[in-house]
Amino acid sequence: MTPPTAPARTTVRPARPEDFAQWRALYRGYAEFYRVDQTEEAAALTWSWIQDPAHEVDALVAEAPDGRLVGLAHYRPFARPLSASTGCYLDDLFVAPDARGSGAADALLARLRETAAERGWSVVRWITADDNHRARTKYDRFATRTMWVTYDMAPQDA
Repeated sequence: MTPPTAPARTTVRPARPEDFAQWRALYRGYAEFYRVDQTEEAAALTWSWIQDPAHEVDALVAEAPDGRLVGLAHYRPFARPLSASTGCYLDDLFVAPDARGSGAADALLARLRETAAERGWSVVRWITADDNHRARTKYDRFATRTMWVTYDMAPQDA
């Protein structure tokens, strides 16, 4: 599978401290898309993880030529014991509604693929909602859908 190349008009780079306000607007849009109530405290904690070089969570942002951030990707390494390797887990990928179709998602996924190669990661993995048809069409151009079904189990109450 040959992925599309990243368009030149959108640049992708690591999130910087001065990106907070624009990142927050994008992350709010992501939470709203998935109908998740997200407090400012939770968003601030996530941002602190992104800004902490010792924390596993990292972020890329897609920047339009005018300097406006139009997309984000949060990712982290994860151990793959069966293959004795490390993979990359893409937790969140979001492009502002007015920037969809601009190539921002392509650029974010392409840069994440490059990052994974640079770091020697064996795979980039993510999940999406079954009914997220537009995103799934995009993802099918970059990756292979797996046969795995995802489960969530709540921790036992103490």
